[in-house]
Amino acid sequence: MTDLEPNDQQRELIDSTDGLYLVDAGAGTGKTFTVTRRYANIVSQPGVEPDDVLLVTFTNNAAAEMRERIVGNCHYGMRELADAPIQTFHSLCHDLLEEHGHAAPTYLGIDDRITGSTRLVEDELVEEALFGEFVDRFSDDHPEYDDFFRALSDPTGLLDLLNQLAAKGVFPDAEGWYRDGERHLDGDFAAFKAQFDDLNEPRNDGRKQSVLRSKLGRYGQHKCYLPDAPEKSDIRGSGKQVPDELARRVFEEDREALKEFVHDVYHEYLQFALRRNYLNFGMLQLFAFVLLCENHALRDEVAFEYVMIDEFQDSSEIQFKLALLLAGTNNVCVVGDWKQSIYSFQYADVDNIVEFESRLDRFVDQLNSDHERITYPTTPVNTIKLVENYRSTQEILDFSEHGLRVPAANRDDVDVDAVDDRIVSLESNADHENTTIEAIQSDEEQEAVLAKIQDIVGNDDYRVEDEDGDLRAPEYGDIAVLTRTRDFGRELLGTAEEYGLPMAYEGGIELFRTDQAKLLLAWLRILEDDADRGWAVVLERAGYTLDEVDAILDREAYPENVVAFREELREMDTLGGVARRVFARYGHDGPTADVVLHTLQSVHDATTQTRGDLVRFVERAIEAGSTHEVHAGAGTDSVTVQTIHATKGLEYPIVVLANMNSGRFPPGGGGGGDITYTDPVGLRQRHVYSAEAYGLPHVYDNWQADVLQKCLPRNYDEERRLLYVAITRAKSHVVFTAGEDPNTFVEELPVDVESVTPDLSEIASDETAQTTFQIEMPVREGPRGHTPHTLMRDDVFEDVEGGRGTEFGTKVHDFAEAYADGEDVAPRNDDEENVVQFLDGLDGELLVEEDAYLPLTVDGERVTISGVVDLVHVTPDRVEIVDYKTDRGRHGEDEYRKQLSVYYHVVREVYPDREITASILYTAQGTRRTVELLDMSEIRALVRDTGTSSADVEE
Repeated sequence: MTDLEPNDQQRELIDSTDGLYLVDAGAGTGKTFTVTRRYANIVSQPGVEPDDVLLVTFTNNAAAEMRERIVGNCHYGMRELADAPIQTFHSLCHDLLEEHGHAAPTYLGIDDRITGSTRLVEDELVEEALFGEFVDRFSDDHPEYDDFFRALSDPTGLLDLLNQLAAKGVFPDAEGWYRDGERHLDGDFAAFKAQFDDLNEPRNDGRKQSVLRSKLGRYGQHKCYLPDAPEKSDIRGSGKQVPDELARRVFEEDREALKEFVHDVYHEYLQFALRRNYLNFGMLQLFAFVLLCENHALRDEVAFEYVMIDEFQDSSEIQFKLALLLAGTNNVCVVGDWKQSIYSFQYADVDNIVEFESRLDRFVDQLNSDHERITYPTTPVNTIKLVENYRSTQEILDFSEHGLRVPAANRDDVDVDAVDDRIVSLESNADHENTTIEAIQSDEEQEAVLAKIQDIVGNDDYRVEDEDGDLRAPEYGDIAVLTRTRDFGRELLGTAEEYGLPMAYEGGIELFRTDQAKLLLAWLRILEDDADRGWAVVLERAGYTLDEVDAILDREAYPENVVAFREELREMDTLGGVARRVFARYGHDGPTADVVLHTLQSVHDATTQTRGDLVRFVERAIEAGSTHEVHAGAGTDSVTVQTIHATKGLEYPIVVLANMNSGRFPPGGGGGGDITYTDPVGLRQRHVYSAEAYGLPHVYDNWQADVLQKCLPRNYDEERRLLYVAITRAKSHVVFTAGEDPNTFVEELPVDVESVTPDLSEIASDETAQTTFQIEMPVREGPRGHTPHTLMRDDVFEDVEGGRGTEFGTKVHDFAEAYADGEDVAPRNDDEENVVQFLDGLDGELLVEEDAYLPLTVDGERVTISGVVDLVHVTPDRVEIVDYKTDRGRHGEDEYRKQLSVYYHVVREVYPDREITASILYTAQGTRRTVELLDMSEIRALVRDTGTSSADVEE
């Protein structure tokens, strides 16, 4: 949002501080602007302190942004808000358990305690390895469950089931299931029957068979059922519908043994994790919820007077209930947009916002069933709709609504009237309505995407707004290519490199399918005597042909240099040492290598796995396509490639929505684990083992689970919401691209599809790469996050006479950045004139506004200090760090020293062989002051002295 004054709907929300509020905040409607000002308005009231107000966000970055914006709109400073409860659900639960919840497991019949040293395992691969250890032990200890394990293709898949149940609020205790959890596992026949009947209704006024009967025409195909399974004719019946009694026949299944198995795995895994001194995100919420339910005095003690939840469409059922338990009054405000609910794979439940009022009543009744935990009134619920959009043109906004109405597949039936009733149309605030919405199709789609990008760059037909609101021709950096799945984006990046088109992939990559991981795996195999598979990769990388590799392997006549390297690796004691040496040999020193090393080291440290075990772990990770976040920027003017999920909350002038192909968007196939939980059918087992049927031991398909799957609609609604999110990322232009088989979305959207033959040529572009400064990797998991400013004292800047304000400083910094980048800007005052004289005197490479991350360990905790360096001046023999200050005096120099010291240690890791200095340019006088820098021990002491709690855990 660019306007400084709120619009009428925003002002209503800002001023409405007391009572229950449901806020429909559509894409680009200034949600963060409004929420932060509402918070500032609340804490400005007499008797209200920041500790009285809970503001829940869903990422660390969002929490940090909220704090910064709040500081600019109230009398509290950053230091005063550092400990304020502006955080994620996970970090909130972490704090609650750390202070009050050591005995929380006892409420579930577990004797182990949560200690101050209990660590949070955020890395999915690390937890998967730990869970694998647990399953091995559990299966050995429980031979009575052998048949269940024989039916599981991958026992570690149970971990996802447990996390799903935790998000639903289903927990085991020593005797069974906590509170009313078991009813979820049993399912809801009435709700299922309603879906069954709807799907079983004959079509075309009774002339055509029902969708369900048609789907069951494939009953039994490629399946092997037990002898008691019914025949297809019994399932389908003889009319236009399947028999009505099939609903109860397929729903009612003896699942007592299955529930006992899942219960025991679940309960004993909680004990295992506590014994190994770790928790995952789901366990944090689980134990916090139980603690708040059972400890009534504590619940009253920690309750907040005001609760605000941002991005409520991304919340789970347990998070909704946690919010109710943490609220001491009915001053509860939830903000979100059902159209942007795209995280069901992370257990988000869109019904939390779509059915807010009915769920509110139902959850309060459940929580109050045995004790009055929620004492405040839950009516009335006031609704506010933010409809003014500050991002996209009206044409894009109107077009995006079509994405919510069109079918996602041939068998998809959209209830358009219901969608229309729910949509709150947005109104654009754009100054220009220059919009292109088009679609292209080519058998060579990747080349067609790149050719289209070439056509767009510099083309006045695709003009975009500049910072002053004027229109200009687009650049590479204005374009984002969005995809439903990762594979197309990764392949597109490789094609772009061939043609020299500047492009950067942002987001999760399949880490163990990278060259770095494959090389490390090869050498680990060699060290573990799995020689052939390892040597083949190493020799191919060394340039040998396949025939030459085969000959070398047959004779075992390996080149002397690689044999010598193998012996060098054998002398190394640690996995980290081996990995670093391998990466150094092959020149892998970027963020991907760092994340590979960090992940494997984390698994190695957290488990009892040997190096040989790690080889098998990596092999499984390759097969599973496990992903990790790795950001590798290609420069300041490069096309961004992202998945739609990764682009949530971002915006781009031009969006290319690629790979709009059948089987890709939506993705084809079903999948899911062997044991599943699904509303409303509950817990189910897709495969069963029998040693006696047909006289042969075998794993059989469960006919009831197969039929139930046909009765449940596929979640195409979320695919439509993904399409909506992708379209609304665009400010001005949208281009759809497809290959040989365009998907239903492209065919149904109101856009003409043009068949093209790409004419792509190599691009001779200037080098624009400016790699983000990183040491190893930015640590996502806190437990703590800082900026250099949180280490600085605020009082030295108070009561300073002659100050010119932050707005003036921002303008000078913006000018300095633009001038250093070679833009045609002229100085407007003496400060900017001094900046020009300074920059004109530099003869090296200028890196401006560079992100810097400094991870370190303080008292056993991982901490990341992140900031932005104004200027890095790089010459062949030295590097100069420069920070601009518009202060008229030097009163803040000691505090600025802390900031520059952080940047120094980051830059030193990037340029270890050059002399590095850090200085302040006081723009008012044009003088430059070299700063005496702090060492790492002094920086750790500063972090320790801030006293911040372990709160910045990112979800």
